[in-house]
Amino acid sequence: MPTPAVRAIVLTGADPAFCAGLDLRELGQIGVSSDTSVERGPFGRLMTPLIGAINGPAVTGGFEIALACDFLIASERARFADTHARVGVMPGWGLTVTLPEAVGTRRARQLSLTGNFLDAGTALEWGLVNEVVPHDALIGRATELASEIAGNDPDGVAQMLSTYNELADVTDDERWRIELSNAETWKQRGIDPAEIERRRQGIIARGRTQI
Repeated sequence: MPTPAVRAIVLTGADPAFCAGLDLRELGQIGVSSDTSVERGPFGRLMTPLIGAINGPAVTGGFEIALACDFLIASERARFADTHARVGVMPGWGLTVTLPEAVGTRRARQLSLTGNFLDAGTALEWGLVNEVVPHDALIGRATELASEIAGNDPDGVAQMLSTYNELADVTDDERWRIELSNAETWKQRGIDPAEIERRRQGIIARGRTQI
């Protein structure tokens, strides 16, 4: 967890990708947690503002990591895809809650059911990202926004973030529990890590040809 001196965090990936998701060869070993308590995605209840600087493809679990950020600044090279259904796994970090919140239910279903990639411009049009900037300007812009947050009253920022989180909890807890429960049920059907990895590599190759 960050120290009180950390007032904002910028999260990005190593070029050329933001995050291609979990190594699915390990999924059969580590599985999905059977604990259906609300953990709020990969970062739990992080109380420091988190800016996602999306520098390239954010796919499946990587897409969930992006959605767990408070807001997103995207490079022109950013691409997003929910390929859970393509590879035969289910989300467990809240994607079925956070993606509809970001783009609307019908667009979220389109992305999840097709597994198609979403380019940066469309992501901006759909409200998934806040800004699209030239690739070389991405970190500078994200850092600029982090500095603006850090320059505000820290207690005020913390309370504002806490209020957003509290309001989300009023209606979202059961939806998060349902996703986690369904992910665990799906895992119990049996997972072939080699087949899932084969599918994943095909998706990565397809994404590269479309960048």
